[in-house]
Amino acid sequence: MDRTFLALGALSAGISVAAGAFGAHALKARLAPDLLAVFETGARYQMYHALGLVAAAWAGSRGAGAHGPATWAGWLFVAGTVLFTGSLYALALSGVRALGAVTPFGGVAFLAGWLALAVAALRA
Repeated sequence: MDRTFLALGALSAGISVAAGAFGAHALKARLAPDLLAVFETGARYQMYHALGLVAAAWAGSRGAGAHGPATWAGWLFVAGTVLFTGSLYALALSGVRALGAVTPFGGVAFLAGWLALAVAALRA
């Protein structure tokens, strides 16, 4: 599982860099400042949690087991990225504010992922 999380983390980090550049260059003139800030928040949190995925991969490689807390952390970071970051990107690009209702579920997944990663570190 550690290779999967390392690959997903690297892919997510790359997407985050591309999204950040897209926001800074292509969207700056097209989006209202508040929606651009929402998009930038999505890119920033995607990068943070891409690094979290790399940390989960590292923790998993240290013997946390296939179903241990490091694995939970990795999948929670993936779910959080899809829900939190995905909803922010969609909200910013569409202007549909109702999409913001999904964002807190991703935030909870992120928080649970960090907690699971802490547990993995303490058990290693």
